[in-house]
Amino acid sequence: MVTATQIRLNRIMRKGKMLCIPMDHGISNGPIEGLENPADIISKCEGHGITSVIINKGIIKSLPKPTKVGILAHFSSSTSLSLSPNRKMLTGSVEEAVALGADGVSLHINVGGKEEPEMLEQLGLTAEKCHRWGMPLLAMMYPRGENVKNPHDPEIVAHVARIGAECGADIVKTLYTGDIDSFSKVVKSVPVPVVIAGGPKAKTDLDILQMTEDAMKAGAKGVTYGRNIFAHKNPEKIVEALADVIFRKVSAKEAMKRIE
Repeated sequence: MVTATQIRLNRIMRKGKMLCIPMDHGISNGPIEGLENPADIISKCEGHGITSVIINKGIIKSLPKPTKVGILAHFSSSTSLSLSPNRKMLTGSVEEAVALGADGVSLHINVGGKEEPEMLEQLGLTAEKCHRWGMPLLAMMYPRGENVKNPHDPEIVAHVARIGAECGADIVKTLYTGDIDSFSKVVKSVPVPVVIAGGPKAKTDLDILQMTEDAMKAGAKGVTYGRNIFAHKNPEKIVEALADVIFRKVSAKEAMKRIE
């Protein structure tokens, strides 16, 4: 028998894979380049291969029409203006996500700093409520804080990603370690789908496509790229190229033809 969580996971993923645009940056960084109008980005990209978006509740309420892709309501935030920018606080509830018509919930958890304990508590309690309501939970698990010297250290990334799964997340988003061998060990150590973050804007399109190809070869189930999509000069084209790599196993160099 199919469960509510499986039904909703099928809305935010396609055949078990994800091409998601996180656009929760408005609280942390304001209306940065490309996110002046999130609804416009969704409209441009939803017919070109994305499976879902991550947006804050106010943006969900302001959408001019229902989307054709899955929506994850992002419920943890901080601001760049804060004295504690790594301290993510809850900004919504699972019940609110259900009322908004969202297909899942997203939380950002920073591990390795003094704010870690309360964020882990938020993750565990939110996971329990998501399970109760049949709502998928995506946990953005980042090695970030005073105790983290190298956030791309494979052992640290594996530990942080595993925490997300151990606390009840259905999908774990984390940093790519930089090579296929080390990241494959990360993926194998996490019992739920792992997707990678895009990080800062890539220097070239080929760089982001190659990282995607390598991560997929390592066993990742997809990507959640923000700036590398919404700040791109042609968002729909980079989405098409990423979809080629993720869903059709096209090489990064071959997928570049979509953009060139």
